[in-house]
Amino acid sequence: MAAVGSVDVETLLIGWLQAQLGGGVVVRDELDNRLANELPTVQVERVPAGDDDGLRLDRALMDVNVYAATRSAAAALSAQIRGLLLTVLRGSTTGGGVVTSVSTITAPGWRPYENTVLRRYGATYELYVHPVS
Repeated sequence: MAAVGSVDVETLLIGWLQAQLGGGVVVRDELDNRLANELPTVQVERVPAGDDDGLRLDRALMDVNVYAATRSAAAALSAQIRGLLLTVLRGSTTGGGVVTSVSTITAPGWRPYENTVLRRYGATYELYVHPVS
């Protein structure tokens, strides 16, 4: 649950990643039946865990899954995203929020997916975010 007066961390992260990765990559929250035609795709979802201080600070756990045509493409994009989150997003102000901390909970790794035409790599990150004052 987000803190009172906080920002939507999922929306913040989707917008920020889309701006960083550019138009050649689709970044979204939900997948649809066009996924195989929209590669690479990055799916961002808030994990139903984490906590907040009840006022402003939100500790969000975020799953970031990368779907690509090959395992190496999915791994490379996952590694790029990890680098961006840990070095560029940390300490930045974006989407109405200040990201004070980013850490890796689960490093990028291969995750099975039911569509064998696609390859998926996923990771989980912890973000501490508060609204811009």
